[in-house]
Amino acid sequence: MPGMTYRPVHTPRVLRIPFRSLEHAVYIWGAESAPAIYLLHGFADTAMSFQFLADSLADRWRVIAPDLQGFGATGWSPRGYWFPDYFADLDALLNAFSPEEPVRLAGHSMGGNIATHYAGILPERVTLLVSIDSFGLRETGPEQAPERFAEWLRQWRTRPEFNLYEDVSSYADIIRERAPHIPADRAAYLAPYWGKRTGSGKWTSRVDPNHKRVNPMLYRRAEARACWRRIRAQVLLILGGESKTWARYYQEGGRSDFQPWFSGLQEATIPGAGHMIHLDQPELLARTLDDFFSRSGIPL
Repeated sequence: MPGMTYRPVHTPRVLRIPFRSLEHAVYIWGAESAPAIYLLHGFADTAMSFQFLADSLADRWRVIAPDLQGFGATGWSPRGYWFPDYFADLDALLNAFSPEEPVRLAGHSMGGNIATHYAGILPERVTLLVSIDSFGLRETGPEQAPERFAEWLRQWRTRPEFNLYEDVSSYADIIRERAPHIPADRAAYLAPYWGKRTGSGKWTSRVDPNHKRVNPMLYRRAEARACWRRIRAQVLLILGGESKTWARYYQEGGRSDFQPWFSGLQEATIPGAGHMIHLDQPELLARTLDDFFSRSGIPL
């Protein structure tokens, strides 16, 4: 309703933990004694975007979500970003918080790509796996390699930058563009976690601008499939009913290029949600996660 102000049901504890030479911000909602759920955010997002999910989950679960390298409040890598680093960071996180038992793991978009790879690389570490509107990247071919490397080299000649804005409300607008169903008060609450004030008093993105550079390494879908094939965890794919990302993917193979590599893959669709399901419909997503994580896998 107009004039309402969002107030969190559960406020996270924020830990700053060094993993592999970078300090990581790790957000934790819920009691220490509760069973853990690990959440991985997507590209250009932050773990604080799971706040609205945690409002519904943290009465029963301990929700643990890191800011990934170069995003949110986690440190920046001066040499750029390599996808296997995210596997290693996740492994360090799980070894710190759940060293003895396999885990419940969910990832959105890029986070889902990290999670599904990791669950196949070390299948004994994950017992229940959720991919939220994520199904890997587009296939690439070796003929693309020379120009990809050349573009990467050219981009290192100058420092990329993000736009500057007069005030933080611009980030609330950006959030609402990406998640059109999010209430205005929630977008305003989240905006300071997406943007930061500069020395000039203007606002810019919390994302390391190095993320704007092209990744020189090609995405080899055959390698992704080899990882997916090894997954032992029960897997749930959650789709946004209005997700344009999934609609584009259908044109490139859709289920026939994703589903067959997962044994017993389950699917659920969240209505009234685009790609940013955790912002558009966090209560419905929380209910879906709670149901999946409760009825199978590790005993509560």
